[in-house]
Amino acid sequence: MIPSHASNSALNSPMKHAALWVILLTMPVRSANLPASTRPAPSAQLADNPEVRSALGWFARNLAAINEQQIRLTEIPAPPFQESQRAAGIKTLLASSGLEVRIDNTGNVIGELRGATEKEIIVLSAHLDTVFPPSTEVRVRHEGGRLLAPGISDNGTGLAALVSIARAFHEAHIKPRRTILFVADVGEEGEGNLRGMRALIDTYKPRLKAVIVLDGSGTDHVTTKALASRRIEATITGPGGHSWSDFGMPNPINALVRASVRFINTRVPSAPRTTFNLGQIEGGTSINSIPYEAKLKVDIRSESEDELAKLELALRECIAAGVRDEMESARNRSKGKLEWKVDLLGSRPGGELHANSPLLAALRAADEYVGNQSRIERSSTDANVPLSNGIDAISIGAGGTGGGAHSLNEWYEPAGREMGLKRALLTLLGVSGLAEEKAR
Repeated sequence: MIPSHASNSALNSPMKHAALWVILLTMPVRSANLPASTRPAPSAQLADNPEVRSALGWFARNLAAINEQQIRLTEIPAPPFQESQRAAGIKTLLASSGLEVRIDNTGNVIGELRGATEKEIIVLSAHLDTVFPPSTEVRVRHEGGRLLAPGISDNGTGLAALVSIARAFHEAHIKPRRTILFVADVGEEGEGNLRGMRALIDTYKPRLKAVIVLDGSGTDHVTTKALASRRIEATITGPGGHSWSDFGMPNPINALVRASVRFINTRVPSAPRTTFNLGQIEGGTSINSIPYEAKLKVDIRSESEDELAKLELALRECIAAGVRDEMESARNRSKGKLEWKVDLLGSRPGGELHANSPLLAALRAADEYVGNQSRIERSSTDANVPLSNGIDAISIGAGGTGGGAHSLNEWYEPAGREMGLKRALLTLLGVSGLAEEKAR
């Protein structure tokens, strides 16, 4: 990462600016036989485009306001499946940037910037939801140059960038060639199962050419590989009873503990990388009651669909074995038996962006322009859905630095934010293109 003043000087270099647009406009496209009306404008018209320069400069003049906007958005609670209050705030902000805005039936906020063609669409998205329950205190605290609050980076940073880029487009009067949808989507975290992005793909797939996901902070990576995952809930039920008088009755929690011990000893390969996490355990009504129900929620992930299937099967077998062991150990089986089931709460598909994708070329050109280097990563994000459908997609950070994601001590430091915003805007323009100016 380079200091913001270095990126500003790069903005004022005509040779640097021209080089960027040469790269953007000569990168490969999906088809060499695009009709003339959809080809990018000649580089001579874009090399010193005043609207683009104005949009990039807008970030530097408004960094303090962008930071404050991030604080305000973070302090609007957005627990899983309860994103509507924050969605309303984003809708107002996008509408104030001149976009046609609506909230779809799934809860996504969609702001449309019509391009020269409406037959092709680019999506810039950031997820609305956090992992935290409704009771979580989300007031932002200041410690030196850092902002601290649950969700401040994931995804307060992405949302602040989304609305800021929309505002920069509006203030600079940028007219894209392809239509751009600025989207704040629901259901990325927890058990949301990427429902917001799934709805977008279902609606726009025939026209959708690329998806750029803004998720968290940083500029050091680009996610081009979708990590497949499954989220599973195991439930064990029994008759329940009194801890003294019914001692020896089959106990669902005992069975769940037996199953869990078996499962955590499951061997997983390091390549392809495969992981599991026992994330939540629930059950029981009081300390002196034999519970009638116990639940376990497990997250499993792998670079291989085959390994993912093996791990899910291993979990099911461990649950069955835990129930069997508890029944065999029970001193009193006459009062009932244990039942169990395993439900799939969510399944995130895998996928991968092609190495010669125009979207990746646009990202690399933007990196070159702002003086940034980024590594390719595999992760589980909203980009999983378009990638699994054969649609070009990446997930990137929106600048600055952050840490402690998904914890109460999550933090964000705005230094370096301007680079991230420029990087995202230039990547977006690299795939959307600019509309040709009409003859005067």
